[in-house]
Amino acid sequence: MIDEVYSTVLSVLNKNNYGYVTPADFNLFATQAQLSIFEDFFYSYNHQINKENMRQSGIGYADIKSGIEQDIAIFAKTQVLDQPASTTNTANLYNLPLDYYFVNKLYFYPTLLYSGTTTAEVAGKLVDTTLNQFVITAPGIPESPPVGSIVVNTSPIGAPTDPMLTAYVTAVDSVSELSLSADIMSTGAIPYVGQDYRIYDANNIVEVEKVSQYKIFNLTSSQLTAPTRTYPAYVLSEGVSETATVYPSTINKKGDVICQYIRYPKTPKWTYNLVASTPIFNASAPDYQDFEVPEDNQVDLISLILQYSGMSIREVEIYKFGATQDMNETQSEE
Repeated sequence: MIDEVYSTVLSVLNKNNYGYVTPADFNLFATQAQLSIFEDFFYSYNHQINKENMRQSGIGYADIKSGIEQDIAIFAKTQVLDQPASTTNTANLYNLPLDYYFVNKLYFYPTLLYSGTTTAEVAGKLVDTTLNQFVITAPGIPESPPVGSIVVNTSPIGAPTDPMLTAYVTAVDSVSELSLSADIMSTGAIPYVGQDYRIYDANNIVEVEKVSQYKIFNLTSSQLTAPTRTYPAYVLSEGVSETATVYPSTINKKGDVICQYIRYPKTPKWTYNLVASTPIFNASAPDYQDFEVPEDNQVDLISLILQYSGMSIREVEIYKFGATQDMNETQSEE
């Protein structure tokens, strides 16, 4: 879609020789336009909820709220939270995902089934011969860990900011070997023998309640209201560091907490090759990134980028044209 948008913008600008937008400028304008549309999803969603409460919304194909929910769902992610490199006196502190727009929910896995360190590297497997405690299915004996249990590789992999790898148990192969849904213990640029892991019961998960800094002090000051592992709570940091402090302090291990959040859209980039001094679109470039908003937002993207382009080249007519198209699109959505 990004090439179509760029071609349309250039076509409008060239129609009356208004000027030219370089690929670098276009990428800057495209980033701002996508962010504007992304943030508008939430205002539009709130607007549709208000209309629904006033019985002014439709159903079926006229259910605009469901369409917006699908647009937002593109950016929904879950990630097991890591901890800062140094957790001295703050062992219950967890790093939030770098790309989060807002945190929807935090969850806590209270039932740890197994933990240890791998002793061999086998593709798609977890091998720990020092444990020898996995239970293979037998008549009357349930397998352990059960299929579907969550496995977290808690060792640092790749860059320090990369998320921890997770997978599910698909089979118990022996007392020291599990089959996993993803190859999280055997691939990568570093040796994977000696990887720390934790295995949790996926059927036992507790939502962590979000509270304010002021409220957490009141809660922890009384034994009757203090958070427990059954009813945990968390507060978000206020400052540069993007972290969450989870209570009680016994929730303090990598892999214990998982975050469900809405991420920012990836930065779009129109990539190209120069052919006779003319930039030609190249979608195979390693840093190429298309727009992530749905294709039905293409008109909005073009309108916003034309507004930014008009301001850049100081052409009022282009700005007005883009603003008019944007207004028409907004009114049609109302």
